[in-house]
Amino acid sequence: MSYSFILTEKHGKAGLIRFNRPDALNAFNRGLMAELVQALEDFDKDDSVGAMVITGSDRVFAAGADIKEMASASAIDMMLEDKLGIWDRLRRIKKPLIAAVSGWCLGGGNEVAMMCDMIIASETAKFGQPEINLGVIPGSGGTQRLAKAVGKAIAMEMVINNRTLSAEEAYRFSLVNRVVPVEVYLDEALKLANEIAARAPLAVRSGKEMVNQAFETFLEEGAADERRAFYFLFSSEDQKEGMRAFIEKRDPEWKGR
Repeated sequence: MSYSFILTEKHGKAGLIRFNRPDALNAFNRGLMAELVQALEDFDKDDSVGAMVITGSDRVFAAGADIKEMASASAIDMMLEDKLGIWDRLRRIKKPLIAAVSGWCLGGGNEVAMMCDMIIASETAKFGQPEINLGVIPGSGGTQRLAKAVGKAIAMEMVINNRTLSAEEAYRFSLVNRVVPVEVYLDEALKLANEIAARAPLAVRSGKEMVNQAFETFLEEGAADERRAFYFLFSSEDQKEGMRAFIEKRDPEWKGR
């Protein structure tokens, strides 16, 4: 299948998906998200693939959502179109997902990485949820998964004060599995994927399901509340100002309404 925004390969029994919007720092537009989900679902059905790796480039995993696609949207637009609904399909992938992260991993990029089952980070990786700079909050599980992964205090600082974690901090706070040199992070992720793919497939799927059940108990309800809050913020003047300022490359002027 031909894609416009991603590249796909097979490495042994590992399926590899690489974001391919370099001019936009791999920002997620509708097309990229649709292609990502389709490629993952295709690998999930492929008996020759036992695990998948998602990656970007050495410079950037993904810099978040494409703000130009949502800057002028209203809260009603966001809710009726359910612009984030497609992300739910990532949670239904049965085979293990590994994020290979190098460079910037921000906003929706960090949320996609956290939706994966494991994260291999290069020494240059930086993780953050900068939505507060746009007058909104994470909308695809960022608040919920961060709090469970790194704890309330660090998650709070990341969500409401744009704290960015270095690779070593992310490892120390249990956000990532391991940190390796930038030259080998993708090789390490593919090696891990192939190791997992060599194990008993049904047991691997059951293990993934049960660990996620332990991690995500009550998360679904919290993520639904988060999404409603994210959509609601599109009724605020601050959201419009924040996203216009981002596009115009200037500092926003907040009004608190």
